[in-house]
Amino acid sequence: MRRREFIAGLGGAAAWPVVARAQQPDRVRRIGVLMPLDENDAEGKLRYSAFTQALAELGWTVGRNVRIDLRWYGNDRSRAQALAQELVGQQPDILVTSSTPATLAVQGETRTIPIVFGSVADPVGSGFVARLNRPNWNITGFGTLEASLGGKWLELLSEIAPGLKRAAIMPMTFDPVAAPSPFRPSIETAARSLKVVPIGAPVRSDAEIETAIAALGREPEGGLVVMPGNFTATHRAPIISAAARNNVPAVYTLSQFVREGGLLSYEPDLVDNFRRTATYVDRILRGAKPAELPVQFPTKHEMVVNLNTAKALGLTVPQSILLRADEVIE
Repeated sequence: MRRREFIAGLGGAAAWPVVARAQQPDRVRRIGVLMPLDENDAEGKLRYSAFTQALAELGWTVGRNVRIDLRWYGNDRSRAQALAQELVGQQPDILVTSSTPATLAVQGETRTIPIVFGSVADPVGSGFVARLNRPNWNITGFGTLEASLGGKWLELLSEIAPGLKRAAIMPMTFDPVAAPSPFRPSIETAARSLKVVPIGAPVRSDAEIETAIAALGREPEGGLVVMPGNFTATHRAPIISAAARNNVPAVYTLSQFVREGGLLSYEPDLVDNFRRTATYVDRILRGAKPAELPVQFPTKHEMVVNLNTAKALGLTVPQSILLRADEVIE
């Protein structure tokens, strides 16, 4: 099963009856979109496709009444800044982003052009909005990750790998002087309940990834939680490979990891999130102000499990996970 049949044909809120909506303006509107990952990345293409299809269902057709300027910046923040400057220089009617670094980049270039973010973990903590229910400035959108998910990832790792005693949290640090992660409190609470020792793994390169996972695999009863972020998303191949070579069970926060050989993922449905972004773009293009649109969070989550990887690790996937999984890879 793929993405629940691509979000049931991309229905839901985006599929408001076009005939019931206001007459389209004659002027072609311009949307600037700044995306992480690579333009050939499957996950990134799914998100963007969901967005454009939802826009079309709302009456905005590329080439007829809307133009989209799309830019991809991979994991290069300096490139994100340069592309943000380029997009703002084109004076679009609205800007759309799909990550915290992208949103930060465009925020630094304009305080007047409306900005809608499709996936920001902590909108208030990142300084994008003053309050979730009333953003106040020119930015609003869709958050992705609630702090309680940290504990959920650790619980799932313990469930699929019984006997878990140690879990590396990559690329998190537990250094008390470091800026705290929003997920840290729930991870620490879950770790105490599960009697699992959380280990910080603040890696910054492929070599550090290999070293951290190899050390974890040298002793039994270890596991890995791979946290969300552009670094882990763009370095997923070495993470998956190192976990397999060192016989380390891992839980990921992106399903793409599991489709590429990882064990288990649990994530907000970011394709659905980005589809919903189109509803805010539509409302702003029709006159709404970003400050009037509250930040929303995911309404759907997705679990994917790879039975081939479980078998290679010598694990039996419990029925409790199989019954909840949205996709089972065999």
